[in-house]
Amino acid sequence: MLVRLPTGPEYALAVEKEHRWLPVLAPAVPLDVPVPRARGVPGPGFPHHWSVYRWIEGETATEPPSRTRRRSPSVSQGSSSLCNGSTRPADRAPAPTTGFGGGPLTTYDGWTRAALETLDGLILTGAAEELWERAAQAPWDGGPAWFHGDMAAGDLLVKDGTLTAVIDFGTCGVGDPACDLSIAWTLLTGRGRAAFRDRLEVDEATWRRGQGWALRKALVVCAGAVRDGDGLPADASFVLEEILAAH
Repeated sequence: MLVRLPTGPEYALAVEKEHRWLPVLAPAVPLDVPVPRARGVPGPGFPHHWSVYRWIEGETATEPPSRTRRRSPSVSQGSSSLCNGSTRPADRAPAPTTGFGGGPLTTYDGWTRAALETLDGLILTGAAEELWERAAQAPWDGGPAWFHGDMAAGDLLVKDGTLTAVIDFGTCGVGDPACDLSIAWTLLTGRGRAAFRDRLEVDEATWRRGQGWALRKALVVCAGAVRDGDGLPADASFVLEEILAAH
């Protein structure tokens, strides 16, 4: 089993959400998801609500891009099944606990433009700004669907080169599922990304919004590192290179 101890009150909000909704989502998700076993309450030794889950075998999908390329087709098959937006919301479905996943990209416009200003001269900010504006303006005409909300590589489990599970549903909610498409650029490359898109059969506007989510995060992470005097971080820089090279 796994004991999960939230590090702050905002993350502790996810405990009730996951215990309420993971049993509802699990039958509809074609990958393994955490199964809540017990819920702990605040006490003298720990100030927040906490959880016990069934252990899921696998390794987090946080490998170098060179290895990711080799396994991209199998990962893209599993992740496209998760990101197809076919899981329709139940009554009283939750909003995200943290972040703004499922909502409009324009929420992040100020942060993104501040990051572009910081990175001017270090990356192709003109191309990045053009891509951001296209993504932010891309319309969402679909109905609301469940989304994970934080589809980072560390929340995906791989076994024998195949994506088998997704964890950490604290930011799940109902809205525009394009936010989960960011893994097309943060995890996949080349043929894997093409296979991912083909399997999803998403329209151009949805694909652009998904790219915008990946672009926004990479820009903000890079800008933060530059402001701290650390230089451009390798993982976020790789995402930017993948997005800008395609452009």
